Amino acid sequence: MDPDNARGSLDIARAEAIELIDQMSARLASVVDAAAEATADDEHDPEGSTLAFERGQLVAQIERSQVKVVEIDIALERIALGTYGICERCGTQIGPARLEVLPAARLCITCANARDQSRHW
Repeated sequence: MDPDNARGSLDIARAEAIELIDQMSARLASVVDAAAEATADDEHDPEGSTLAFERGQLVAQIERSQVKVVEIDIALERIALGTYGICERCGTQIGPARLEVLPAARLCITCANARDQSRHW
């Protein structure tokens, strides 16, 4: 992928992730407020467990989006350094199709698969 095209895709993905973080943070604030107004007896309050579950889901989504922003920032740094599209593990070119789907990819498909396989054992 051309670095200029990659930068454009990464900038869009970063803005979308930031917007999602903002939306989820606002929703989390309202869930926290609702939980504070609810009864303190979560064991017998059917809304208590629902609010706790929703809070957990929102926190997880915010954390995933924050990680995505960091990965995008790293990819933007690699563009500036001229190392974008080069696998950080083996040094080969990352396939254009992979970069098209995952513009912040740091590993070629072979190294990514090897990493994923080693995590399963």
